[in-house]
Amino acid sequence: MATDYDEPRVRPEDQPANESLEAIQAQRSATTQTALIDVEDGETAEGIDLPGADLSHEELLIQVIPQQEDEFTCMSCFLVHHRSQLAREKNGEKYCTECEG
Repeated sequence: MATDYDEPRVRPEDQPANESLEAIQAQRSATTQTALIDVEDGETAEGIDLPGADLSHEELLIQVIPQQEDEFTCMSCFLVHHRSQLAREKNGEKYCTECEG
């Protein structure tokens, strides 16, 4: 079924049409809840990373794959793209379609 978005909306009967902005904000603030962090019972505070935390002792396990033959590095954004996104090559420097667009 198609929806006509230009059609005027019908207000529910319990909501007056001329309700003030202050009344709407007061109603929303009374019904809103504070954000809670969902922590399982088995988790401790060590599992939660806080902004600005010292992570120098952490070790990351990431497999680095070298640039493939059908890829290039854009000299503007320095991202690796597939050769299908090559827009321009000038003096051996390659540029992607996003930077040239």
